[in-house]
Amino acid sequence: MTSGQKPRAFRITPEPPPDSRVTTTPLSARPQTRIVEEPFEIVDAADGVAVPVAPRRRSPWMALFLSAVGGLVSLGIGLSVERMIADLFQAAPWLGWVALALLAIAALALLAIVVRELAGLRRERKIERLRQSAVDALGSRDHTGAQAVVQALSAFYADRDALSAGRARIDAAADAILDVDDRIGLAEYELLAGLDRQACNAVAAAAKQVSAVTALSPRAIVDVAFVVYAAVRLLRRIAAIYGGRPGFLGFLRLARAAVAHLTVTGGMAVGESVMQQVLGLGIAARISAKLGEGVLNGLMTARFGLAAINVCRPLPFVRQAPPRLADVAGELLRTAEAETP
Repeated sequence: MTSGQKPRAFRITPEPPPDSRVTTTPLSARPQTRIVEEPFEIVDAADGVAVPVAPRRRSPWMALFLSAVGGLVSLGIGLSVERMIADLFQAAPWLGWVALALLAIAALALLAIVVRELAGLRRERKIERLRQSAVDALGSRDHTGAQAVVQALSAFYADRDALSAGRARIDAAADAILDVDDRIGLAEYELLAGLDRQACNAVAAAAKQVSAVTALSPRAIVDVAFVVYAAVRLLRRIAAIYGGRPGFLGFLRLARAAVAHLTVTGGMAVGESVMQQVLGLGIAARISAKLGEGVLNGLMTARFGLAAINVCRPLPFVRQAPPRLADVAGELLRTAEAETP
């Protein structure tokens, strides 16, 4: 290797198997060799692929069992509360009225929680439908479907005054003759570019915070607890940036989708191998144990944040470049390299 040249990784897409019919493949559709200048891009190659929430396969017997058990538990709790209130009325009437008032407050709070959960699930499903409709329109080159997606996305962000100028420009271009990619890319630029920057800033801040805390914490249990807490807070923050308002059930659904995205794109493999690719074997070996743990935890938090962006974003990345690990966690590795003796 000539001195002064940077090491590069080559990804070569294999040729398709030969077919009995002779066809002519356009030059733009032929597999090409991709030259990767940064080791981060090896991990980031699949980050732009949105992985939808997979439908759960539920057994009817399991659903019947859970419904029956839930009904029995509800009856038991209701009977216990009724007996308690009756006993309080017998002991002192004012205690019974206090118990009834507390029961009414609890029922009202439960109703509010249920309404919030249903509203959060409804918004999440609307975001998923928008993303899937955009993917279908791009795949089938459906101009009508693309225009419907853009209008639905503009209506989804109608309550955000900061995006009013972008919505006006989208409305002005509604009658223009645009390609499917250009029309969806216009909505992506006008409505989601600023939200993407906010989400990337949130991921970078969470990764740096996790790296600093886990590098300084004295016990491993503190590291684990803080990483989980940071991941939960980051997922909720990203969902709120893109318009989602997940409750408890909605959060579990988003977390499941984000973990599925990490699994599909290979993000769970980020670890010491990435450190060695970026910093080199010699440098990674000389980094102190706690600093290395902090950097790796920060990298994993950043990877989880990138997966959360792909899950919570209402459109796939069309014209905008998807964020890479180097964009949100490059400072962690520069800090580790600076600390290396």
